[in-house]
Formats: sequence, structure tokens, C-alpha cells
Amino acid sequence: PPGAAAPPPAEPAPAAPAAPAEPVAAAVPAEPAVPTPPPLTQKPYPGLFDMPTAGTAQPMGATLSADGVNFAVYAAPECLGVHLCIWKPEDLKAGKEPTVEIPLDPTTNRTGNTWHIHLPKASDQMLYGYRINGQKDQHKGHHFDWENILLDPYAKAVLSGDRKKYGEQSAMCQVGEECWPQYAGAVPSRQDNFDWEGVTSPKYELSELCVYECHVRGLTAQDGGGTYDDIIPKLPYFKRMGFNALELLPIHEFNELEYYTPNPVTGEMRYNFWGYSTVNFFSPKQLYARSAGDDCGRAANREFKTLIKECHRNGIEVILDVVFNHTAEGNERGLSLSFRGLDNRTYYMVAPEGQFYNYSGCGNTFNCNHPLVREFICDCLKYWVTEYHIDGFRFDLASILTRAPSNWQAPNDEGHPGTGMENNEVGVGEALPDPPLIAAISNDPILGKVKLIAEAWDAGGLYQVGNFPHYGKWAEWNGRFRDDTRNFIRGFDGYAGIFAECLCGSPTLYSQGGRKPHHTVNFITCHDGFTLRDLVSYNEKHNEANGENNQDGEESNLSWNCGLGPHEDGINATPVAKMLRDRQMRNFFTALFVAQGVPMIHMGDEYGHTKGGNNNTYCHDNEMNWMDWGIAKDPVKNAGLSRFMRLMRAFKARQPALRLSEFPNENNIKWHGHEPDQPMWDETSRFVAFTVKSHEAGAENSETLYVAFNAHHLPAKVVLPNPPDGCAWRMVADSALQPPYDFLDADDIPAQSKAAAEAMIRPSLAANVYTVMDRASVVLRAERVTPLPPPPVPEVPAATAAPAAAPAAEAPPAEAAPPPQAPPAQ
Repeated sequence: PPGAAAPPPAEPAPAAPAAPAEPVAAAVPAEPAVPTPPPLTQKPYPGLFDMPTAGTAQPMGATLSADGVNFAVYAAPECLGVHLCIWKPEDLKAGKEPTVEIPLDPTTNRTGNTWHIHLPKASDQMLYGYRINGQKDQHKGHHFDWENILLDPYAKAVLSGDRKKYGEQSAMCQVGEECWPQYAGAVPSRQDNFDWEGVTSPKYELSELCVYECHVRGLTAQDGGGTYDDIIPKLPYFKRMGFNALELLPIHEFNELEYYTPNPVTGEMRYNFWGYSTVNFFSPKQLYARSAGDDCGRAANREFKTLIKECHRNGIEVILDVVFNHTAEGNERGLSLSFRGLDNRTYYMVAPEGQFYNYSGCGNTFNCNHPLVREFICDCLKYWVTEYHIDGFRFDLASILTRAPSNWQAPNDEGHPGTGMENNEVGVGEALPDPPLIAAISNDPILGKVKLIAEAWDAGGLYQVGNFPHYGKWAEWNGRFRDDTRNFIRGFDGYAGIFAECLCGSPTLYSQGGRKPHHTVNFITCHDGFTLRDLVSYNEKHNEANGENNQDGEESNLSWNCGLGPHEDGINATPVAKMLRDRQMRNFFTALFVAQGVPMIHMGDEYGHTKGGNNNTYCHDNEMNWMDWGIAKDPVKNAGLSRFMRLMRAFKARQPALRLSEFPNENNIKWHGHEPDQPMWDETSRFVAFTVKSHEAGAENSETLYVAFNAHHLPAKVVLPNPPDGCAWRMVADSALQPPYDFLDADDIPAQSKAAAEAMIRPSLAANVYTVMDRASVVLRAERVTPLPPPPVPEVPAATAAPAAAPAAEAPPAEAAPPPQAPPAQ
């Protein structure tokens, strides 16, 4: 789909270099003559700046100097000339040509391939861009166009003409250009200060996180909001639910009007809602701000910083979803907004005839491992960490970041662009075992300390889940956990052992190379694909509302509507199927929170948000993608699902056994079947049970837990293992029970009702027998009912010994547990 990365197939492609997608040949227009720029004249502009001077090549972008602003921009070696274009804010809003253009002298304003100029006493009420002169030759990969004024890739605040409100077109542009008014960057201001008030990041360990994937506008648009500022009043909700990290879908500058055409089905306009189509990587999206357009766009930056500060004040970290795999400029027929007009064949992976490699599925591929692009990406990431106090990054289609670049400055023996690696023996697009970009990020003193999460696949067939070059620091979205857990919970044969591996943190994937359980980010759903409610309510996708005849979106969703066929999709289900759907969602939450690793939940899943079976809602700015706070905050309306999720999250947080620092082994986990110590790993088994306890330092009071999953359509009468001496099994949760008894080990149930429910269960647990209902999960904990014996009294040195006393009773030695039977290798 446009602007959206499809999830990988259920059966992953081999983690090997894929051949580049066949470039689509574009119609080649007649090559225009190189425009003749006006004569080189530099002069002051009263009220804006004094007489320009040469400037310096570093730092990149527009930066403050002692007495003005320095501008530095990289352009291709073939660039013949550069003009710095300056607007007054009112001129940009009125759709006028630049207020002033300053030609740069190639002898004094150029160092290498960096063009630079300094404007003394520069006003902070200026916006800027660049004209680039050069030959437009698509066959050679050049897209210079003197008519375009380009956005500086290093611009720190971005405005787009007169646009100040999300979803509204420009009123000043010519017909046909209303969605794409002129972009311009803001110069820095000495008055642009921000007070962090001493608030700092919680700096959680990765293992402590519970990640909430969410969309800035989608969180509050239903209430008429949709801005950074509107999220702040919602932070207590996230805190109460136990989400201590918000993973924001793209907030880098993008154009939500990119697909602005009438939807033939709904009559609404289509939007680029998700935002996976970046225009500028250094600036937050302007129109996500209540203060959009104010102070030359700088007010939006401060509004976003305020959100981050308040998140940190509430103990919530902020992770950005970043899209360095492609940009909004599209393929050969696309727009020239910034990168393409500066140096198309450096910033993008360009084939010998000028076509684009398309590993992203979105028209172009960012040339991430080219030295210049690598430096750009690292500069950008460090800026977000140092300037905005961002806690980490999730890298969209991160496998592209491991592919060998195309380098036109290092031709191969055939005269085509090579890679410049190992005498060009490494082919363009090959997966690199030691990618320069990933190495640079991992070893950087700033970036190496933040959370780094890879979506370890791309649209070109490279699937690296478990094999992403990690340098001991990168976590991964565990797509295998998602797929295998879906298959087991919906009752497919052959997944018992595979599901057990998921519950252990996927050690087969992550134990090699020194990684730990916290390097797997476990999830059931994300912005791509079905919501959790739709996963248990639809056998097939229903994307008709996208206006593409239901041809878009992933066909294989590993879903089940809990009925007897597609005719029971959605609201057409029987009452029995609808009740089972609630139970299945509880099962998924149980699996997510008892598994070793970092849990991630997509926005709205905690209350059962539905999109009506649409698994590709990239183009909808409506209730499909908007949080419904009326349901989210009312456990009655959401059938107790949000309560169950919240309590299960809290249970994981206080149980060391569910947050082991090392992968489980025979010393802390034992597997069971319907009988203790007799796990059921046969092909037709749909039952997995285990006991787990932490023996790690600091977890001396860790409880032993018993967890069972029965994905069969029949109940299972289970003989429980004996609890530890002095303990008795106590019910924590049973997904087959109705709320609030589905999570019984809680303080929000009236005491009399809770006592009655426990009294009904206690005899069975005391006899070490329990019936796990069909398609249900159960969690028990071994509660101590007799106190532990006191520790031995320490011996007193003989020189100061008191009169002899009766010897203290020795504590009985810990009983050695027999080694458990591990699941067979899958």
C-alpha cells in the first residue's frame, strides 16, 4: 500500500540478499538546457540581514553564529550553482516568490561539495530554501531543476506555504498545487529557548518497558484535538494502565494530503494518515501542533518538547518510529522536494539507467550506507536525543539499513554504479554482515545509550528477525512471536513447542551473540494489519472502505472469527462466538505478559478497538484510526478487557519470574502437560503449561508461578504440580471466567464477592487439580501460607562472645528440583 509497509509473510523469506525489485522505466522527456542563473550579486537586505560573508562548511543546516546565521548545504559534485532563497513569513504565506535570492559564489561560498554563506545580523523572522542549478539527466540519475526551491534536509522547523491546520489545503496556491505549497525551513532564533524545568528521562532499562504504539493525531482526534498538546491530559491514563513508553508513529514532517483524493466508497477524502512518507527528518510535524505556524514554525517544536517533558514527568519514555528507508519524493516520476534536487544519486539507491531500487515498496530506497547519507542519519538521530530528549527509536523496515549502497563515484568493471566495498565485489543491495550505518549508530557515544529497535525486514524480501546485526544493543520487533502465538491461540496443530519457545523469549532467535530476553519486543498486533478485536472477529480482510476494491492489505492475517466460517465475520457472529472472542483476547494478553521479553500493545487494543475488519487503514482520518476514550476508560463498556490487560501488566511488573535477565533454563522453568512434569510436545498437542521461578539476585522472595494454555476445543482436567513447601496455589487469572473474576487476584473486587469466588476454587487447588476450560489460559501463584524459618543467627567472634546460648535451628536445605524436560528444538 502507498506509504505503508506490509507485514512480513507468516513463513519468513530466507535472510539472504534479495535481488533488487525490477525498476520501472519512466518516460524520458527531452533534456532541457541548463538554465543560466542571474549574475553573482550579494548585497544586504535592510531589516533582514547585513552584507553576506563567506560562511563555513560546518555545521550543516542553518545555525547561529556570534553575530548572525550560517547556512551550509551539501549538493552533488555536478551542481553548477546554488541560490539561498529567503522569505519573509508573510510572503511565504501569500504564495509569493522569495523575498530575496542570494547567489553563492563557487569560489568563496563552496568547500568541497558543501555550499555555505553567512548572513550577519540576520533576523529570526526569515524562512529559507535553495535553488540548485545543473543538468537534468535522468539516465545519469540527475534531477536538478532550477524551477524548484528545495527544503534543506537539515532544516529544524518547517512550514508549508499558508497551511496551519491539519487536513486543510492551501488557499494561496495555483489550482492543482493546493496540497503541496512551497516548503521552507525556519532560521534559528536566539529567543527560541525551552525550559526543561529539571525534568529528565526515567531512563528505564529496556527490560522494564511496556510499550504503547500510538498515533499523535489518532489519540485525541475524536475529541476535536489531535495535537501534541492534547496528549498531555491523557498521560495519567497511560500511567495507570502501566504503559511506561509511548512509541509514536512517524512525527517527522510529512504531508497528510499526499493521497488527497475522493474515496469512491465513503465519499471522504483520503489522507496519508500514518505518516510513513517523510519530507524532512529534523523537524516534528508542524500540523500536529496546536501552535502550528506560529513563530516561523518554532512554536511547534516547543510544543512537542513540552509533550516529551510531561511524559518524562509522568515516568513515561518516548520512542520515535523513524522511516529512514524511503522518503515522500517517490520514484522517477515523483516530486523534487529536497533530497532529489540536491543529489538524487547519493541520497537514493539509483540503478544504472536512473531508475530507483524499490526495497521499501514505496517508490524509492534511501541510500543508507553511503558515507554521506550515513552521516546525515546519525546527525539526525543525535539531534533528536540531545535537543528533544528522545529515549529511543524504532526503525521502520530496518533491513534496508543493512543493504549495500549504490555509489556512482565507485563504478564497477561495467561502468555501472558499484558499492565501493571490497573492490565492488559486494553487490548493490546485498545484505551486509557489518553494515556501516548500524555499526556507527551502535558505537556512537550518544546513540549507543538509547533504545534501538529494528523492524527487521523490508519489502524486498530480506527477513532478519533474529539475525539483524545487533552489536549487542539492538532489540527487534519479534514477528515470529506474533505469527506463532496467533497460530497456537487459534488452535493450530504443531505449534505447542514453538509457542513454548515464544514464552521463553525466543532464545533460538536471540540467545546467540550475547543478546538477552529483553531484546525481543513481543507483540500480537501493530498499526499494520488487524486490531486485536478484529483478529478474533474476522477470517478475511474487509478493506472495501479504502476504495481499492479490497485489493490492498495483507491477505494472510492468521486470524479466526471464533465461528464456523467467513459468514460469521464481524457483527454476524453467534452469541457463543462473540463470547469466545472476549476470551481469546484475554488469552492473547496473557501470552503477551507471561512471556519473557518486552511487551508492546497497539493503541486501542487494550479496550478492543475495531476497524471493521480493515487491515490497512493508512488513508483514513476517522473513527477507524481514532481512540475511543468513552470505551477505553469504562471497563463496563469494554467488557472488562482494559481491566484484565492493566492487571496482567501489573502482575508482570511485580513478578521477577516473568522478567528474567537470562533466558529460562532447567534451573528455573519446568514444563508440564495434563500431568506434572509430562509436557505434551506431540504434533496434535494444543496444551502448554509450565512453572517458573526466579533465582536471580534481588529476587529472593520471587513466587513460583504456574501458567497453562489450552487451545483445544475441549476442556482439560489438569493435575497441578505440588507447590513449594509451605505454599498453596492461589488463582491469579482464568480467561474462561467472566469479569471481574477473570482476574481474581485483585483489590477492586468487593471483599465478600472475592471471598465467595475463592472459596469455590480453593478445594480444587488444594487437591492440586484444576480444569482448564476449552480455549482458555490460567495463571496461578504459589502463595506462602506458613512463614519461612528465620535465618541462622550469625556467630559472634570468640573475643566478644556472650555466654553460650542454645544453638539456633538450622534452616532446612533447599530441595533440589529435578531437571525439567525442555521442549524439543523446532
